[in-house]
Amino acid sequence: MGTETEISEPLLLIDEKSQRLRDLGEILPPWKDQITVRGIVVSALLGALFCIITHKLNLTVGIIPSLNVAAGLLGFFFVKSWTGFLSKLGVSVKPFTRQENTVIQTCVVACYGLAFSGGFGSSIIAMDKKTYELIGADTPGNRPEDVKNPALGWMIGFMFVVSFLGLFSLVPLRKVMVLDYKLTYPSGTATAMLINSFHTNTGAELAGKQVRSLGKYLSISFAWSFFKWFFSGVGNSCGFDNFPSLGLEAFKNSFYFDFSPTYVGCGLICPHIVNCSVLLGAIISWGFLWPFISKYAGDWYPADLGSSDFKGLYGYKVFIAIALILGDGLYNLIKIIWVSLKELCNSRTKQDLPVVNELQDEEDSKTLREQKKMDETFIKDSIPTWVAISGYVALAAISIATVPIIFPYVKWYLVLGAYIIAPALAFCNSYGTGLTDWSLTSTYGKIGLFIFASTVGSNGGVIAGLAACAVMMSIVSTAADLMQDFKTGYLTLSSPRSMFVSQLVGTVIGCVVAPLTFWLFWSAFDIGDPNGPYKAPYAVIYREMAILGVEGFSELPKHCLAMCCGFFVAALIVNLLRDVVPKRISQFIPIPMAMAIPFYIGAYFAIDMFVGTVILFIWERLNRKDSEDYAGAVASGLICGDGIWTIPSAILSIFRINPPICMYFGPATSS
Repeated sequence: MGTETEISEPLLLIDEKSQRLRDLGEILPPWKDQITVRGIVVSALLGALFCIITHKLNLTVGIIPSLNVAAGLLGFFFVKSWTGFLSKLGVSVKPFTRQENTVIQTCVVACYGLAFSGGFGSSIIAMDKKTYELIGADTPGNRPEDVKNPALGWMIGFMFVVSFLGLFSLVPLRKVMVLDYKLTYPSGTATAMLINSFHTNTGAELAGKQVRSLGKYLSISFAWSFFKWFFSGVGNSCGFDNFPSLGLEAFKNSFYFDFSPTYVGCGLICPHIVNCSVLLGAIISWGFLWPFISKYAGDWYPADLGSSDFKGLYGYKVFIAIALILGDGLYNLIKIIWVSLKELCNSRTKQDLPVVNELQDEEDSKTLREQKKMDETFIKDSIPTWVAISGYVALAAISIATVPIIFPYVKWYLVLGAYIIAPALAFCNSYGTGLTDWSLTSTYGKIGLFIFASTVGSNGGVIAGLAACAVMMSIVSTAADLMQDFKTGYLTLSSPRSMFVSQLVGTVIGCVVAPLTFWLFWSAFDIGDPNGPYKAPYAVIYREMAILGVEGFSELPKHCLAMCCGFFVAALIVNLLRDVVPKRISQFIPIPMAMAIPFYIGAYFAIDMFVGTVILFIWERLNRKDSEDYAGAVASGLICGDGIWTIPSAILSIFRINPPICMYFGPATSS
């Protein structure tokens, strides 16, 4: 859910037998019974928690691991605990079905997905005054008129007018994507298998152990974060977050372990190649490139500039990171469009071929009956096409009238143009996600950003581009999420109508909860401080992209454009190598998008994530089955515990209650 990088987690593997669909005699609950009050309450609570976690990651490093497993697991745990408690009291309760579990997971993902696709860590925060000041009032194209500070009123209103269009844009193609093209949607399929396994005896036992493991590490993470707070003092140089664990010289170049459970948890969830790519990017940038450029201070750029002045070293950091991100995004966009067109052509040539071979044995016959039942369930509770089309048109009309009120520089005809092409982009993203499990939400957002910024020009192009980015990201992300959830529902025999309604409910909750939880961070912490923990790294990057769309490259530091071109081409070449060399080699080739993140932020979180990946690597060597069963739960516990601590930490900050101790490390002074 990359603005940022979102990384799909290796989902918990389930015993092959437990992956089989339930007995064909299973009586399926009506679609209305799959949506329950208890399910909505659990979804709202988990959605709020995951929004907080997503905002924290968005505003610190920009890497957001998928929390789908945690959503399904915690949804199962809370409802099972509640029904078990009521049963002991003698209260009759409705059975907890896998369909209700699927609806909860869908609702939670729809809710916290808006914390990512809503642009809170990228395009929206890029509009604020602090980002404007960081870039510099004298920077061409960076006008004070192009400032819009976050406020609850307009953020909630904006979420409501743009977040639902993606849900209606591809509903008529539901059958085509899932049944006709048989797109795999790997994360959706794995989530369905996980939920199916929960509702078997052996699966429920494993789920119980996973929940206990998650709870254990959640408690440890929360307690550690609470303990760290006491030593973090006032300012940004105190506490374990600034512990020079690799020495003071390395610390100056941001190489240190900062004892963050969240980043270690991300390292446990993210694939090894992602963690190693992040560390490699940190070594290239902070270990070699920035020290090399610093030697030319006074020649390539004025030596007396501040650490956040774009005419100095800071400019190299931001624009080279942008070049890597755009190179990676452009390559994957072209690749997915090519793969999609190729598959579409192949599917047409194979239309008259028999889909199912002659059955050989009883197992094949059972599989066919299961397939038929899933198809019938998926088709039965269809969503009328007229509902989808009329819903999209009505919502687009409301948005066309409302968005220009929120952002006066975005004229109504520009919004209309965006909504005309949005379904095509949503289809491309959804189809690509179904094939590769790689969502290019932020790439489509950047396309909208550059088009709107250059179209509007110097008089409001920055705000128009950032607003267009948020609109595009919302549409293509929610459309891909919905289609992935349809695949999950298809495999768990859940009604597509209940899936669609749960997406709507989750989006409604998210339109309120995502801005509220973001406001908690905005009110309590110094968001955007380049020397603080909440750097909001993508705020500066997205605003600079918008300025580039308006002004071009004329104001870059010396040799910066040449370096950017070099890294842009390098990103294309590295991605091409990953696709053309054999898999046994390509698995060791780094990912440019992941490498780009530490270029701007620093190396410290790369160390934490690498610690996580080393722990997972050793765990896999000692006991692979245990690591497969529990790594996701342990990682989710570490991330959730640290995320929960954010709430009391923010409250303490709002009431100006400071930590009592400042633990600081510096060089020893000679007596």
